[in-house]
Amino acid sequence: MERYYFLFALALIWIIFATIQDLRKREVANWLTYSLIIFALAYRAFYSLSSGDFRFFAYGLLGFGIFWALAYAFYYGKVFAGGDAKLLMGLGAIIPGESINDLAINLVFFLLLLFFLGAIYSLVFSLGIVYNRYDGFKKEFVKRIGKEKRTLSFLLAIYVLLVLVFIGDLLFGIFNYESGFYFRSAFYLVPFIFFFVILFIYLKSLEYGALIKKVGPKFLREGDWLEKDVKMSRGWIRKSVHGLSIEEIDKLRRARKSAWIREGIPFVPAFLIAFLVMLFFFFFLGLFPREIFLFLS
Repeated sequence: MERYYFLFALALIWIIFATIQDLRKREVANWLTYSLIIFALAYRAFYSLSSGDFRFFAYGLLGFGIFWALAYAFYYGKVFAGGDAKLLMGLGAIIPGESINDLAINLVFFLLLLFFLGAIYSLVFSLGIVYNRYDGFKKEFVKRIGKEKRTLSFLLAIYVLLVLVFIGDLLFGIFNYESGFYFRSAFYLVPFIFFFVILFIYLKSLEYGALIKKVGPKFLREGDWLEKDVKMSRGWIRKSVHGLSIEEIDKLRRARKSAWIREGIPFVPAFLIAFLVMLFFFFFLGLFPREIFLFLS
């Protein structure tokens, strides 16, 4: 594990700088993410040459390749912005692994940490956005609650019925063991579905009520995601997964055209949280993903 200390320190420093950039500017510089990839693979290559263990470089290259493929899928699926995707590629070259099996488990473990902790972080961060843009969020939330009123009412009615049946079972022993299992499953499943319907309404209200705004031409940034196509005197500037280019921003500024932009929640801090938790498992608890998965199974 000692040979990974440099890689861990490198990743931690780079992610901290990327987090600061993402929080301040809502973007991560290409030089930062590309240099992380280059330094990580260069270190693995030099170490492999000096030690004669070329698997160390090969596993780094394999981890980079796997996360490269996932990063492109997440980017084109609009799960990640460009900076997030490139940072994920870099971390693919960092994640340790002494065998292909070991590397696969560690990569999966980091992804699970990233998305689980990222979901918690995003939810908490979104509350600050809702607080600052409450009027727009409230209007959208009330509208969407109205649209889903029948679904929510149906789920509530089903759950009230289940509660009454549950009380009846306690008093009169209605169910046997097998039928009781199905009843208990429904009893816990209905509020679970209700929660996710509310969460879906919350996220959509956040998106359309607080994260879409009209931005003046001088405040546009490279990579901003257009919500609506912009009609120019000659042709259109179309929304794209790549966001606005420098050339398109120049056109909008010359034409003094504003644009409707979809903001995102800065996600790089979730990388920092997930990486720190992974290091905590490695160094403070002495637990590795293989042992954790074996324990949970």
